[in-house]
Amino acid sequence: MSQASGRVRRWLIVPLVVGAIVLILGALHFAPAATPLAAQSAATPGSCAPYDSVCSYCQNHPTSSICPEAPTAAAATTAAPAATGAAPTAHPQASATAAATAAQPSASAAPAAFTVVASGLNNPRGLKFGPDGNLYVAEAGIGGGTNSTVGKCTQVVPPVGPYTGSDTGSRISMITPAGVRTTVVDNIPSAQDALQPNPDVQGVADVAFIGDTLYGLLAGAGCSHGVPNTPNGIIKANADGTWTSIANLSAFYQANPVAKPSASDFEPDGDPYSLIADMGNLYAVNANQGELEKITPDGTISRVVDLSATEGHLVPTAIALGPDGDFYVGNLFHFPVVNGDAEILKITPDGTVSHFATGLTAVTGLAFGGNGQLYALEFSAAPPAGSPAPIAPGTGRVVSVSASGGITPIAGGLTFPTAMTVGPDGALYVSNNGVGAPGSGQIVRVPLP
Repeated sequence: MSQASGRVRRWLIVPLVVGAIVLILGALHFAPAATPLAAQSAATPGSCAPYDSVCSYCQNHPTSSICPEAPTAAAATTAAPAATGAAPTAHPQASATAAATAAQPSASAAPAAFTVVASGLNNPRGLKFGPDGNLYVAEAGIGGGTNSTVGKCTQVVPPVGPYTGSDTGSRISMITPAGVRTTVVDNIPSAQDALQPNPDVQGVADVAFIGDTLYGLLAGAGCSHGVPNTPNGIIKANADGTWTSIANLSAFYQANPVAKPSASDFEPDGDPYSLIADMGNLYAVNANQGELEKITPDGTISRVVDLSATEGHLVPTAIALGPDGDFYVGNLFHFPVVNGDAEILKITPDGTVSHFATGLTAVTGLAFGGNGQLYALEFSAAPPAGSPAPIAPGTGRVVSVSASGGITPIAGGLTFPTAMTVGPDGALYVSNNGVGAPGSGQIVRVPLP
């Protein structure tokens, strides 16, 4: 999180205890290019809901090119209609935060409530629906054991490192439409950093399908994570619940360093965070070093783009394939969280980068709905003024992002959500409590308007 020596994996690192959770993110320095957000309105001071990132950003940066003139006080305080149609089991905090967001000029409608469809997960991260209609979830797991590789290879620098790792502890779960969880791939490496008493946990970070074959993105392995015999990379699920490593991302990162790595926050084995499939190939984002790689089913790895070369240490986390065939990548950026300083980049298959939308906050998920609408998942808003915490539980949210970059809240009240996907029913499914104590993770369903 944010120290002078802050580190950046997918989120950077300085210990933070929020209740029983220590979250770790880190400080960055990249300033995204401004993109006009025609649909947004700056608000008068004090009129923003706690997690309305664009509203808060424009309060603090009224002269920014992304912020139009502030509305009148009357317009800023006019409440939108309350949310309707919430399921009886909707999370109560979602309803409360929905009411707060409905009053914001940037919201065209009150955010929807969400429902919990599965619980008891161990640090749930990326998730995808399979061809069988079930939901597959990467669980980073329970953390490393006592395996240390100090003296055997380059370590992550203190206070984050050195890591301890385990050859087991992470898994991929399948969740049926009825919410029943079963383990489909087990005994995947899981590692934890040195930030006691509540270390950050890494394991399998995401999943993707090519046809009927399930692949996982491994982030909790490699020598620097205390797992010297297994690299970070792509694993393929076997029918008997075991897995096979097919691509060594650790070796690729080390043999092909990016142009501008962050020396004070460097992961020798990388921090691969998100995985998607397209045209029979896989694409993975490395948050720590800022790059996008293509991986073929035979394990051949090639770099699509080195974002560090032009964008700095922006910590890319989320990736989605657009209906136009381009990649859309969201980032975390600064930590402690700064409202409105994250963005979405658009990357063509040949690696050309452009700035699609700014004014977002700590993006950890992107997904396109069936109608081509882009949705972004925000991990947390900045904490209230005067708070010692760098993040704020219960302020994660889902927003829609228009083609012109306009941002509209869809659902709020989430706590440290880490990934998002679209279901066959057209709703969004989110990994909630994705950073926390083992067993506290959830999958929640967010209906779309």
